[in-house]
Amino acid sequence: MPATDLQLLIDAALEAGKIATRYSGTTAQRWDKPNGAGPVTEADLAVNTMLEQRLPTARPGYGWLSEETEDSSDRLTRERVFIVDPIDGTRSFAEGSRTWAHSLAVADRGEVIAAVIYLPLRDLLYTAAKGQGATLNGATIRVSDIAALETAEILAAKPNMDPRHWRQGQVPVFDRVYRPSLAYRMALVGQGRFDGMLTLRPSWEWDIAAGDLLIREARGYCSDRLGHPLQFNNAHPRLNGVIAAGRHIHDTLHALLDPDSTGIHP
Repeated sequence: MPATDLQLLIDAALEAGKIATRYSGTTAQRWDKPNGAGPVTEADLAVNTMLEQRLPTARPGYGWLSEETEDSSDRLTRERVFIVDPIDGTRSFAEGSRTWAHSLAVADRGEVIAAVIYLPLRDLLYTAAKGQGATLNGATIRVSDIAALETAEILAAKPNMDPRHWRQGQVPVFDRVYRPSLAYRMALVGQGRFDGMLTLRPSWEWDIAAGDLLIREARGYCSDRLGHPLQFNNAHPRLNGVIAAGRHIHDTLHALLDPDSTGIHP
C-alpha cells in the first residue's frame, strides 16, 4: 500500500464533511432511487462528485466503486479500487440526525488495506491501515473482549431477530441496540463501544468495506453471515450479511445462526 493512501482518504473525508455540512439535511433536495434502492440527496451527489474527482486523480491506476456512481466493469481489471459511500445513513441525514457518516476504503485484490469512517457532526474520525491498527481521533481503539453473549450489547435491526434465522428457531438472548448507519455501527464495534454487530441482509460493499478493516485492525473478527471472510470488488458488489465482534461473540453468533436460512432480503 502506498504510504500515503490512508492520509489521502483522511483528507478526502474531511473535505467531504465540509461539503455535506453546508446542507441542512431536512431542507436538502431529496429523491428516491429507482427500484426501491432508497433515497439520495443533493448532498450525497455533491460529496460524490468531489470524491470521484479527487481520489482517482490522485491514484489513476485504481478502480472506482461508489453508491452514487453508475458501476463499471473496468474496476474488475484493477488490483486496487476505491470503495466509497459518500453519505452512509442518507435517511438520517435527511431527517436532520447526526448519525450519518462518510465511508471510504481502498481494497487491494479484494482485501481492504486503508479505511476511514468520518462523522462530521459528531467529530468522530475512525481510521485504519493494514498492519497499523485502528484509531478514533488519533487514539488507538480495540474491540470489546466480552465473552458472554447474554450480557453483550449487539447492534442489530429488529428483522435479524426473526426465529427463522437461528438454529431450531431459538433466538439468542442479548441486549439489542440500533444505529441507522451501517458504517457507524461497525465503527462503534471497532471502538469497543458495543460488543458486536449483526446484519443478515445482503450488504453493499460500500457500506461495509471501511468497517471491515477497522474492526480487524482493532483486533476483532468480521465475516459474512456464514462465517466466510469478506472479499471486496466483486462483479456484483453485495455480500452475504455481516457478523462483526471480538472473537468470542463473533464465534458464538456464527454458531447460533442457521446456515440454511436465506437471510433478509430488501
